[in-house]
Amino acid sequence: MAKTNRPPIVTILGHVDHGKTSLLDYIRKSSVASKEHGGITQHIGAYQLEHDKKLITFIDTPGHAAFEKMRSRGAKVADIAVLVVAVDDGIMPQTIEAIKHIQEAKVSMLVAVNKIDLPGINVKVQLEKIKKQLSDREILVEEYGGDVPIVPISAKTGEGVDKLLETILLLAEIHELTGDSNLPATGVVIEANLDKFKGPIATILVRNGTLKKGDQVVLGGIKSKIRGLFDFTGKAINEALPSSPVEVLGLEKVPAVCAVLGEEAKIVDKAQVISLIDRLRQADTTTLGLVIKADKQGSLEAIEESIQKFNTEAEHVKVISSSTGEINEADVKLAASTHAIVIGFNAKVTPAAVKLAENEHVLVRTYNIIYELIDELEEVVEGMLKVGALEEIFGTAQILAEFPYGKDQKIAGCKIIDGQFTKGPKVRLVRGEEMIGETKIKSLKRVKEEVTKVEKGMECGMMFEPVVDFRIGDIVQSFRTL
Repeated sequence: MAKTNRPPIVTILGHVDHGKTSLLDYIRKSSVASKEHGGITQHIGAYQLEHDKKLITFIDTPGHAAFEKMRSRGAKVADIAVLVVAVDDGIMPQTIEAIKHIQEAKVSMLVAVNKIDLPGINVKVQLEKIKKQLSDREILVEEYGGDVPIVPISAKTGEGVDKLLETILLLAEIHELTGDSNLPATGVVIEANLDKFKGPIATILVRNGTLKKGDQVVLGGIKSKIRGLFDFTGKAINEALPSSPVEVLGLEKVPAVCAVLGEEAKIVDKAQVISLIDRLRQADTTTLGLVIKADKQGSLEAIEESIQKFNTEAEHVKVISSSTGEINEADVKLAASTHAIVIGFNAKVTPAAVKLAENEHVLVRTYNIIYELIDELEEVVEGMLKVGALEEIFGTAQILAEFPYGKDQKIAGCKIIDGQFTKGPKVRLVRGEEMIGETKIKSLKRVKEEVTKVEKGMECGMMFEPVVDFRIGDIVQSFRTL
């Protein structure tokens, strides 16, 4: 073991227009950008700054929704949450929402009272009012005998920001945040996307251990090899230490935000989900029946409580039966007779039940993380209720060249990035964030031979009908919607 102190990881929450973004911008510009090459920060969702010769990591999340998503998935991301409150407004509805998220995430809180530079404001009076409002929410600041620091600041002028950073470092020292750089890396995805040049990329916040270039990793259940690491300034690095945000290249697929590094998570089986939706639509029903088995009663109660969100307007998910223990033949028979599916949480499936499920065409799904179970049910319910709500991507390609063909047509020279392409499904062309159009593949060739299918890693020529005005660099996706 080589435990050492690691930088605190900080997120900033608060009511809209109270200055969260302004505070992050001021900190970034004054403490980070001036030290970077060219003075430009690459936006990867997080960055680090140095204060009093100590590092602090800030997560630049898009707000409460992202924080709640991370928290609800059990992803331990931040160590300290800065609650921004405007001195003139005090506690507002989104402030209360932020307090709830911080308390449920069980992270240390620090209150930053912003806009103390506003003319005509009696800061002392307003501070006392805010302290009282916080105490009404069971948050006791230090002046009231509690352990929550409160720091007056101006994100506009920078007044009090140094004090805020000092307080963050003090909280980190009190909580003795440590990491072990000798361990394999663990962390959380905070941003991810498909780059038309780099392929699947993700920003990972390394919570502990060291992530190295060349490491074989499992990210959200997908095995990949790290082929490139870049810090928040865009500089190529060979390793990322605890509390470091890092952009990674070389992933097999785009991971979900909040995917955990090193966790063998179960990926939603799109083919199974789509097949189930097809069956439900054929049966002309908008209610999904469930036979639930779990390892213990507490798990059953948690699952059933989570399922209630699907039944706010109508009964879209119906629990036919719920009990503890392994999934057996009786469960499969019940599901078959009621046109339901069987879901298990930390529950084994007996060999006899597996065989019977195959014969009776009953879908049996097992999970060990509740949010994955709920996410998959959500996809099924959305697919049942709305045509086009669920989409299956068959393949993704990038156009590398174009060749004239005849009078008005061009052939797109493509490389398959992921999945496969055939002539049947629709395709769409995407340029940056904009969809250029939808069409179909009229001709699919490898070298000069017409082929029926091309797969990941292959190069091919595609001709589209109807014709679309594509360019080199455009992304082509083969897909279908339900």
